Amino acid sequence: EVQLVESGGGLVQAGGSLRLSCVASGFVFDDYSIGWFRQAPGKEREKVSCINLKDRSTYYSESVKGRFTISSDNAKNTLYLQMNSLKPEDTAVYYCAPSAWCGSTPDYWGQGTLVIVSS
Repeated sequence: EVQLVESGGGLVQAGGSLRLSCVASGFVFDDYSIGWFRQAPGKEREKVSCINLKDRSTYYSESVKGRFTISSDNAKNTLYLQMNSLKPEDTAVYYCAPSAWCGSTPDYWGQGTLVIVSS
């Protein structure tokens, strides 16, 4: 059974930082790409970052490029998202999700972790 458990969300002031974690189980971590997605109230879910765990290539959306950094600890089956210089528009529920490659649609999702950035 695939399980994805996100944590690390919270309330932070604009300009602050948070680090999200996603502990994965139920699949061979190294064989996949894993992305971070977010969904703000009233908006569609969007992909903010992704890492290919085979070749370590990464993707960032334009809205977070230069502020967010995706990384992983493959020995711990854990994905991270370091979020710096947070803005109120980063407020959303953040999810991690594995896929065959960063351009494909995930089949499994975690429960999400809420990030609120106050102005």
